[in-house]
Amino acid sequence: MTEADLLSLFRHSGALLEGHFRLSSGLHSPGYLQCALVLMRPRDAEALGAALGERVRALGATHVLSPALGGIVIGQEVARVLDLPALFAERVDGALTLRRGFALEPSDRVLVVEDVVTTGGSTRETMQVARAAGATVVGACAIVDRSGGNPGLDVPFHALLPMALPTYQPEACPLCAKGVEVVKPGSRPGAAGKG
Repeated sequence: MTEADLLSLFRHSGALLEGHFRLSSGLHSPGYLQCALVLMRPRDAEALGAALGERVRALGATHVLSPALGGIVIGQEVARVLDLPALFAERVDGALTLRRGFALEPSDRVLVVEDVVTTGGSTRETMQVARAAGATVVGACAIVDRSGGNPGLDVPFHALLPMALPTYQPEACPLCAKGVEVVKPGSRPGAAGKG
């Protein structure tokens, strides 16, 4: 799957949006990627998971861990292609944690799977969940890398689509200065999506 194929998939599914968005990182951007619209089609989700899984196979993970909600579907698809258990961490009182009987052991080698990485914040938080359980984090991956190639992670990172959509601190946002209304898409209550 080429970058052109991926962009086409995002455009055709309506997942590449233009406007004024507040991302979960708190940054503002004129572009937003709603991966859920791409992943809602099982064949597309399977293809993305297979492409990502092949890029990270050599890391030797024994478990896939994703942050809820955005990482769950792609995490499941990557785990399927690698034939690994797929776990997810979810927010309780604002902090990511393992629930629903999910557990990791010190012998586990964890791959963190996300839909979109912008600042790397939720990826690092998910990695901390694994490390707090004593597991080793062997790498991280995402469908889209909005970090400019620098997600600030201390493990190998792979993405299918590097995308350089500009981001701005709210106080320096030119869209805010023009009075353009900011939209908070995504799934986290009170915050925007990672877009």
